Amino acid sequence: MDPPILPNPESVPGYRRRVVIEPVQGSVRAELEDDYHRMWVTLRHDGEAITHVKSGMPRSPWTTCEGAMAALVDIFLGNRLDDPSVKRAKPLNCTHLYDLATFCAGYAGEAERVTYEVFNSDPVDGRVVTRLYRNGERLFEWVLKKGRFVMPEAAAGKGLTGIGEWLDSLPPREQEAARVLRWASMVAQGRGIEMPTGMIGADIGMIGSCHTFQPGRAQEARRKPSASVDFSHGAGPLADRAGLFARG
Repeated sequence: MDPPILPNPESVPGYRRRVVIEPVQGSVRAELEDDYHRMWVTLRHDGEAITHVKSGMPRSPWTTCEGAMAALVDIFLGNRLDDPSVKRAKPLNCTHLYDLATFCAGYAGEAERVTYEVFNSDPVDGRVVTRLYRNGERLFEWVLKKGRFVMPEAAAGKGLTGIGEWLDSLPPREQEAARVLRWASMVAQGRGIEMPTGMIGADIGMIGSCHTFQPGRAQEARRKPSASVDFSHGAGPLADRAGLFARG
């Protein structure tokens, strides 16, 4: 088995993502920022059902992304907080807005703020180190070589899409965190894809994967100028809220 690489992985270029989930009485707000997105969702609820949905996209990568905000209302408004049927609608929506909305629904009635911070190194000799912190404490460190897990041992030899059984075996909150890390690790792979301003969405080959890449809409989508921000150096994502991400 290959040893872990990079004595200080977070010192090298890589993808960063931060998420904050803030429940209060009657509503929950969740926000994220990474290399390609800054988005937020607020759900209001009566303890059982979702009574109001609002979202914002201060930064999104494609000209068609903003249309997902209306789709989010259609999917979630009026549903029970624990309605499992919304899972089927994820590919029809912005997957990042959708995840924020499910965080809001899942944390309704909770009292404590939760933060997630993800780092995913760019490949070094074919290997990647990816870490997740929850509320400032490191919860996971994964090492992959050429897209296959080296660490943890329970996932060794599998790819990111092949660890569902292992994820299902984790306690609920660890499972949530691991799914956050897996999804962020998939998004991080975009750093290796050239996506120039004006690129047609259909040309990226992800038809059906989200709101923008639905058939027909993907042909209309264009890559926005300055769509990507490299947080490898300097201020990280959600820099205006950096105090929430202090390490333990």
